[in-house]
Amino acid sequence: MKKILYLGLYIFAMGVALTSCRDTRTSGEKVEDGIEEVGDGIEEGVEEVGDEIDDATDDNE
Repeated sequence: MKKILYLGLYIFAMGVALTSCRDTRTSGEKVEDGIEEVGDGIEEGVEEVGDEIDDATDDNE
């Protein structure tokens, strides 16, 4: 009887431990993070293009 009780408690504890590790952000927060990442990527791209333009114009002078 004790083994069954211990097994039940072990399964319950594992279930609680694994459930608490899940991401609890809302979908709105996830969308917000995605938009920020896209914005950061665009900014980096613009900076790279600007650097390439500066390099190209410096070589022509």
